[in-house]
Amino acid sequence: MPPGKRAIAGVNDSKQLTAATRERLAIRIREDALVVALGAASVREVDRINIYHATVLAMRRALGRIPAELGQAPDHILVDGKPLRTLGHVHTAVVKGDSKCYAIACASIVAKVTRDRLMHQLAQRYPGYGWERNAGYGTAQHMQALAERGLTSHHRRSFCLDEQVVLDVLR
Repeated sequence: MPPGKRAIAGVNDSKQLTAATRERLAIRIREDALVVALGAASVREVDRINIYHATVLAMRRALGRIPAELGQAPDHILVDGKPLRTLGHVHTAVVKGDSKCYAIACASIVAKVTRDRLMHQLAQRYPGYGWERNAGYGTAQHMQALAERGLTSHHRRSFCLDEQVVLDVLR
């Protein structure tokens, strides 16, 4: 976010905001931000290298897009959570940063809105898992759908119970 620019009213920890509020704020954040760069890791990458390393990989991918957008690489990065040994960039980790730091809260909102949009698209392609409501979290409905329908290529096998993976292979 630009230094000296007034903070956008209502920006807070994305988990404390309604989906509609996050959507509205994400538009404002994108309008005001010097740069927004997103990164992701695939389901296969999460299963292969684990969630921690996949998170770092996604962050590195996002950081790799910044020089093209901003014209220079960032000199310091703020991350939500604990320090990341393998990030490869100077950074400050802020535990519960999305509730303590404006820039991290903005990033959290944009990330969650992006994730929710992807989950809505997946829900249309794979109805019955409740992804439009649960965003892939293990709710009772999602667990029931896994038992009844099995895994899709978008499920992280490393997060599923062994018997679900076995059932999926046997189908």
